[in-house]
Amino acid sequence: MRAGLDEATRRAVEDALAPVDARLERDYPGEDTSRQPVHTVYVPADRYRAGLAREWGAQARAAVEAVGGIEAVLDAAAVPAPLRAAVGERVLAKLDREPIEDLRIDLEDGYGDHGDAEDDVAVAAARALREELVTGVATPFAGIRFKSLEAATRARGLRTLDLFLAALLDGGDVPDGLQLTLPKVTAVEQVAAMASVCGALERAHGLPAGRLRFEVQVETPQAIVGPDGTAGVARMIRAGEGRVSALHYGTYDYSASLGIAAAYQSMEHPAADHAKAVMQVAAAGTGVRLSDGSTNVLPVGAPEQVRSAWALHARLVRRSLERGFYQGWDLHPAQLPTRFAATYAFYRQGLAEATGRLRNYLGRVEGAVLDEPATARALAWFLSRGLDCGAVDDAELDAAGVDPAALGDLLRRPGAVV
Repeated sequence: MRAGLDEATRRAVEDALAPVDARLERDYPGEDTSRQPVHTVYVPADRYRAGLAREWGAQARAAVEAVGGIEAVLDAAAVPAPLRAAVGERVLAKLDREPIEDLRIDLEDGYGDHGDAEDDVAVAAARALREELVTGVATPFAGIRFKSLEAATRARGLRTLDLFLAALLDGGDVPDGLQLTLPKVTAVEQVAAMASVCGALERAHGLPAGRLRFEVQVETPQAIVGPDGTAGVARMIRAGEGRVSALHYGTYDYSASLGIAAAYQSMEHPAADHAKAVMQVAAAGTGVRLSDGSTNVLPVGAPEQVRSAWALHARLVRRSLERGFYQGWDLHPAQLPTRFAATYAFYRQGLAEATGRLRNYLGRVEGAVLDEPATARALAWFLSRGLDCGAVDDAELDAAGVDPAALGDLLRRPGAVV
């Protein structure tokens, strides 16, 4: 039987698609498989000090005890009965061991406008973070949110970033978990400018090229749909030249910018879901992570108010997880118990099915569900995220017949059959 395609045709196809292959490899390098925090805690810079995370953990434990103990948290989070003992034990341990995974020192809205006094606050915050790094009590991820690159705040934001980074590097190297947050982005050019600022700071401090990356906060309608009708966030990721590490949804600024009444501003408003869907599609395959926003309904006041706020927070956390947003914002110590309760329940509830399906896939055993390589990778992602946050442990995966090392193999080789 004679083949129909000659060498010249095959070569022409290769030549025509070579630039496309290069573009796809550049723009869609794949997901970042390193640990992602389950939340970001925002703290005004003038309230930040070394040891703050442990203080938040203690305050969270006190809030739990004040409203009836861990059972009250599990009730509010609607944790199923078979999971309650394991979830409750792990939540309390987490509040003692690692109550905050990602801490953002806020020099933007949470701090306000204090003129040149911000210089000293930024330097003091950097030194406090360095102290935590030296003593080994720093949160796994930490950094600052500085003021935006819009005209009114640009000079202040850049000065704060410059001073903070200089003070932080005065005592050591760039920490692995350093996070820089660029808020209120309204134009693609602001992201490009921030990328160039990062390059200038790297040169000034003798850092390797590409060492500094930053998060983009999606808080304006222009970030979702630009003036030309295209998805702004997709263009922003490209403009960042590999430096955009995450897209964070800003619940209240975004809602207000659309004219949504304050009483109806929420992470689950249809406008919020639309914005986050655009973010999700734009970030897919780029290595840029996603974070949902926050609820400003805080668990404070009378016990019934605390329980009501806990129930809302836990439901919203669960909703985000189900929609593929594995990170969100927390604004108060008493939100930590329900953050971890809802997160741990999510991973533990799916543990048996995920390990069973992945075990069948890895063992090439036919089961009730026929999983393809892409789905096997999603199962590995699910279990890996559960391990990272402490919802499950290696021993549980081993007992279920899944080697934790196999998860890394699947994540590093998308589409491969292990």
